[in-house]
Amino acid sequence: MSFGDIIIIVAVVVIGIVAVLYFLNRWASKKTVEHNSIVDRTRQSVEIFVIDKKMGKLSEANLPKSALEQVPKIHKVMKTPLVKAKIGPQIMTLMCDKRIFNALPVKKSVKIDLAGIYIVDIKGMKNAGEQKASAKAKKENANQTKKGKN
Repeated sequence: MSFGDIIIIVAVVVIGIVAVLYFLNRWASKKTVEHNSIVDRTRQSVEIFVIDKKMGKLSEANLPKSALEQVPKIHKVMKTPLVKAKIGPQIMTLMCDKRIFNALPVKKSVKIDLAGIYIVDIKGMKNAGEQKASAKAKKENANQTKKGKN
């Protein structure tokens, strides 16, 4: 094998890897758009009292069995942002995004958008620090959405 043959083989492998990553990215973005449309259809505004928030495994959380069955296997062993909250008379464990997790205050009532057991957005905050954290989380979310559409 000459040096030119090795370069051609490496170039073909690199082009193959780039093509696979490109098609996986297109597939993932289509899935994301589909899931976002489902979340938007099922979104409802609710006021909750945040009892506790922690990073934990979904298998250790007190989630309904039907919800755990729908979660991909990799997410069952990864640590996920979990929020223990009181919704009306019921105490539930909810999931959320990391940006929302950082903006949620503990031991306070907050108005949120909820889709099933997933916290989509924070609506009402009381003090200035909480409002800044919420605004920062919304700005990051908007930036990520723009990146995903491009």
